[in-house]
Amino acid sequence: MDGVIVDTAKYHYLAWKNLADRLDISFTEADNEHFKGVSRVRCLEILLDMGNVKVAPEQFEVWLVEKNEDYLDYISKMDEREILPGVVDVLERLKRQNYPLALGSASKNAKPILEKVGLLSFFNAVVDGNDAVKAKPDPQVFLIAAERIGVSPLECVVFEDAQAGIQAANAAGMLSIGIGDSLVLSEAFKVFNNFTEIDQNVLASLCQRKSATN
Repeated sequence: MDGVIVDTAKYHYLAWKNLADRLDISFTEADNEHFKGVSRVRCLEILLDMGNVKVAPEQFEVWLVEKNEDYLDYISKMDEREILPGVVDVLERLKRQNYPLALGSASKNAKPILEKVGLLSFFNAVVDGNDAVKAKPDPQVFLIAAERIGVSPLECVVFEDAQAGIQAANAAGMLSIGIGDSLVLSEAFKVFNNFTEIDQNVLASLCQRKSATN
């Protein structure tokens, strides 16, 4: 979800940056690339490792809550303007052709965000951090999503903007499509800058190719 269909990745970065600043840890947008598609707990572990900060479990939980409160404050102001270019066109085409759609996200706020931007109705299933306990690159979130829409993992195409997400899709036996930087997403089957590059012909070829490999 974050950075793939809605522009929430920037809010995660700002919330982590706020916490990093309070802890006197240098944190850049380049550092934030390692946080994409990763659970909140793992992100905080990475951040503390970056600053060589040791912390008691109780304080760790406090910082998790502080980061999430910052993030929730940012997303409380979201609306359909946060939907990334080309996304609605692709979702509408897939729904017209009766493809089942699932969203798999590490975020525990996936459903509220989808509701705020008006995209929840497109998805037959939403699997988020409340459902999957293993973080990407573990494939759990995508395997649960495939099960909930009644589709074999081998018949699934995954769109991801994070290296960990691409690795998770590949581990699940799904066709991985990167959205973003081709250098970062080098393990994907194919990479597009954004959804405006994915027209009807591209969608058809991806679906046909996945069917042919089963």
